Amino acid sequence: MRRGRGRCSGGGGATAGPPARAPPAGVLLRLRRLGPRQPQRGPPPYWFPSPTDCKQTNLGRVMEENGPKLLGASYKDPISSFGLFHRFSVQNQEVYWKLVLKELSVKFVREPKTILNASDKSKKGGSWFPGAVLNIAECCLLPWPSQNRIDDCMAIVWRDEGFGDYPVNRMSLKELRTQVMTVANALDTMFRKGDRIAIDMPMTCNAVIVYLAIILGGFVVVGIADSFAAQEIGNRMRVAKAKAICTQDFIIRGGKKFPLYSRVMEGTSAKAIVIPATGDSLGVTPRNGDMSWKDFLSRAVGRSSMYSPVYQSADALINILFSSGTTGEPKVIPWTQLCPIRCAADTWAHLDLRPKDVDLWPTNLGWVMGPIQIFSCFLNGATLALYHGSPLGRGFCKFVQDARVSVLGSVPSLVKSWKAGNLTKGLDWTKIRVLATTGEASDIDDNLWLSSCTCYKPIVECCGGTELASSYIQGRLLDPQDFGAFSGASMSTGFVILDEQGNPYPDDVPCSGEVGLFPLYFGATNRLLNADHDKVYFDGMPIYRGLQLRRHGDIIQRTVGGYYIVQGRADDTMNLVGIKTSSVEIERVCNGADEGLLETAAVSIKPSGGGPEQLAILAVLKDGSTTCDANLLKSKFQRAIQKNFNPLLKVSYVKIVLTGES
Repeated sequence: MRRGRGRCSGGGGATAGPPARAPPAGVLLRLRRLGPRQPQRGPPPYWFPSPTDCKQTNLGRVMEENGPKLLGASYKDPISSFGLFHRFSVQNQEVYWKLVLKELSVKFVREPKTILNASDKSKKGGSWFPGAVLNIAECCLLPWPSQNRIDDCMAIVWRDEGFGDYPVNRMSLKELRTQVMTVANALDTMFRKGDRIAIDMPMTCNAVIVYLAIILGGFVVVGIADSFAAQEIGNRMRVAKAKAICTQDFIIRGGKKFPLYSRVMEGTSAKAIVIPATGDSLGVTPRNGDMSWKDFLSRAVGRSSMYSPVYQSADALINILFSSGTTGEPKVIPWTQLCPIRCAADTWAHLDLRPKDVDLWPTNLGWVMGPIQIFSCFLNGATLALYHGSPLGRGFCKFVQDARVSVLGSVPSLVKSWKAGNLTKGLDWTKIRVLATTGEASDIDDNLWLSSCTCYKPIVECCGGTELASSYIQGRLLDPQDFGAFSGASMSTGFVILDEQGNPYPDDVPCSGEVGLFPLYFGATNRLLNADHDKVYFDGMPIYRGLQLRRHGDIIQRTVGGYYIVQGRADDTMNLVGIKTSSVEIERVCNGADEGLLETAAVSIKPSGGGPEQLAILAVLKDGSTTCDANLLKSKFQRAIQKNFNPLLKVSYVKIVLTGES
């Protein structure tokens, strides 16, 4: 059966309603004058950078300081000269990354011999920071004078669901460092350096502490999303060769307790360290060989309160993440110590994250955004905000207000939920100065509502990949912003758009096609742990300016005016509720949902009005008929996906087709 993406004439975004606050007159005037998005004219911008304020952004400040020296008389100001500076960052990566490293709290025990060795023929993407030695977790925990980060600075602020009337909890940098060292000391009593230890739990303070402690101690994190069913937990433990797993007894969401430890027990026999979701006592009895959080921490008693980090090369493995593959087996993606530097640098440049900012992005350590959040905050001197509960309720929205969040990230499905429930009514979100979104296609109406909640602050669209440690295409605060569109390539990133014959379109021509990334991409993988890296990312890609392009798989459109819109995937992966998922993974589960099925095909449908993709299942019956009850089959598919794959995924449509029907 043919897979792919369709368009749905019905559905689309949520019913349009009045925004939380009326748009300023200038915004209304622009929207009325430009009207709806017209591809032939390009998308209408809704936010424009201030010539004065842009010089105070991270990028603007560095451009003002270095632009005249690097670009000569061509440099005018951060807005009009940005295109020149971006091109310079692609063509002169060593210079650009030296500038950025001065802005981040990265401490080398041994300085790199050079930034980039592009002549290393063993790696198509070059060799980055050769000879450098560091511990990137230690960098997150140290005071940093240039960022005015001292031990008393707030490292984490958080709140437990259901405690909205209580003050926000706070943890200083010194307190965080002390707790991380305690956990690292306890890990040393149980594991050998290099052992792989999984984390399968919500992104809480304890999860962040465990994450940093594993890396500080020279172990390797295996990130598993807490939404996965037992079988998928087991698959990831197996392919990553994890020795143990840190988890919670339950997950608290919307005032309800959902079992997590029981899924872990069913999925793997590896040793588990079980943390209570609430209070100090577990709500479950650990099986033989497993350990409560309290007993685990007791292993550090009597050991030194200090801890000596394990220093390793810049390309040492620190974190294993997973991304959907078209074979149904998740790709095992290694993160090295280079990856945190890349993601923190992109957040510095594109989201303008600064010291003292409070940054909140509901996510999970099983997805790439979890590590990105940790390193982006701590390497930029910002405060990490965490909500221990569901991000779908008003409690989360009130936490945004009470924690004085200044940079807020989301996925479009979350925004749709907040808007549908009018959950920000009566709340003050004006402390937010930058919004961000990723994972799915944005709905224009929903984004207008979201921006209105913050007095029309910009929404920076981000699109990348786990294997890139960042976004290859993003918005930026030195360009006008348009809802649901990207300004262009991220800093130091180069790409071309390819036609059906693999030939690149000219850079200034509106077009649509598969993106091909320049191979010199700092922070991107140069290996996979369970597949041939070159075959996955390079084989069959054309040569451009003497270098073989890197495959990413996105189909993107460049509009009139130079904006970009992601139109879907060239392979059989899709973004559903912000989760990159392979059609093969879903079909494997659905094929066993009913004994009358011959085969199924999972496809994503892009609503005609824009917004998140929806999951549709095409089914062929063994008897060749189309008389089966589609609603009954839909329920069976939904139960099978929830039980055996991921309960967050929702089946929106089911169609029974004849063999060979498209």
